Amino acid sequence: MQITETITKTPGVCGGHACVRNTRIPVWTLVSLRQQGATEQELLNNYPGLNLEDLTAVWGYYYNHKSEIDTVVAEMDN
Repeated sequence: MQITETITKTPGVCGGHACVRNTRIPVWTLVSLRQQGATEQELLNNYPGLNLEDLTAVWGYYYNHKSEIDTVVAEMDN
């Protein structure tokens, strides 16, 4: 399911979690890394398939779906 041009959810891919387009990089992973102190530049360096527009879409998705992403981050931390 395409949520935006950048953020998609596909059953069977990454547990059906929201991911960045054409990647298997979940939004929750990027949000978690940012919460741990990673900068946007570090994220772009560590995930060369991403660009600044992708990160902007990730932060926007998180803003609009905070409880969904926070729940997944908490579950993955356990």
